[in-house]
Amino acid sequence: CGGTLRAPKGSFSSPNYPGPYPPNALCIWRIEVGSGLAIQLKMEAFSVEGTASCLFDRVELYEEQGTSSTDLAPARGGPTRFCGHHLPPTLTSSRHVMTILFVADEGVADDGFFATYQARNATEKTCSPTEFSCGNGECRALESVCDGWHDCPDSTDELNCTGVSYPAFESVCEPVEVEMCLGLGYNATSFPNIWLAIPDQEGAAEVLQDYQVSCSGAAHSSAHTTPCHAHHHSPADAVCLAAELRCQQSLGLLGILWPINCNILPDSNDPVECFQP
Repeated sequence: CGGTLRAPKGSFSSPNYPGPYPPNALCIWRIEVGSGLAIQLKMEAFSVEGTASCLFDRVELYEEQGTSSTDLAPARGGPTRFCGHHLPPTLTSSRHVMTILFVADEGVADDGFFATYQARNATEKTCSPTEFSCGNGECRALESVCDGWHDCPDSTDELNCTGVSYPAFESVCEPVEVEMCLGLGYNATSFPNIWLAIPDQEGAAEVLQDYQVSCSGAAHSSAHTTPCHAHHHSPADAVCLAAELRCQQSLGLLGILWPINCNILPDSNDPVECFQP
């Protein structure tokens, strides 16, 4: 599996597709189109073993940022990793080169994925009439425009929103019930956790199960059930960075990547800023 794809459009799939992919798979595709063009990638079918943080089987997207083939950064326009049974959004790169990795562990296998790509003019708008086109050509639902959330990477969905008002902020605290998070030094939290896309404490408990064996650090737990006080959330980026430092050696021994981009977390006592990045 894997290889270099240089045609202006094409397709590729997980090994054995549409049958189950084999265990312990590692596939790397490199897409190269003409200089000055962008790559539009679309998953036509997608069924990959899913966990809340995509630790086991996953698809990862990267864009090259420099001249070295190893100088990579997460692809713009969405999460770095995809897993589960929902089709990922159609993504448009910012450059003419994209790298796609498919990783499968030794456990449960699913039916895999089938993807197509095509070269696009970097400024060409390809969204449907029912979608909003971000400044970089990516598509978002019309409902995301002027809703107070920055859904586009360049925040163009929240530009020119004069006269729009958002609901007043209210911090609602609930007792911490996640077993791994008990005894953290606070006993109240608030959901949904928009930074990690966790809807409730049950979801937080599911994510933390993946780490219970490898790391039981209190700091890591608090990134999932953030402290909640009467009027605001405490700053979270320092908590996240401390947890990453504490856990990275243990996770590295198991070949597990740190799943949180600490830089997106807030460092402010302003409740609106904490909830609406």
